[in-house]
Amino acid sequence: MSHQLTFADSEFSTKRRQTRKEIFLSRMEQILPWHLP
Repeated sequence: MSHQLTFADSEFSTKRRQTRKEIFLSRMEQILPWHLP
């Protein structure tokens, strides 16, 4: 199973407890996506 998070996975993960790092990374991902499709 792939461990790479998609945007949908990122959205779903907000429903559970997140660490500050996870929240920060998810916000940065929305502002500055650094991975290619």
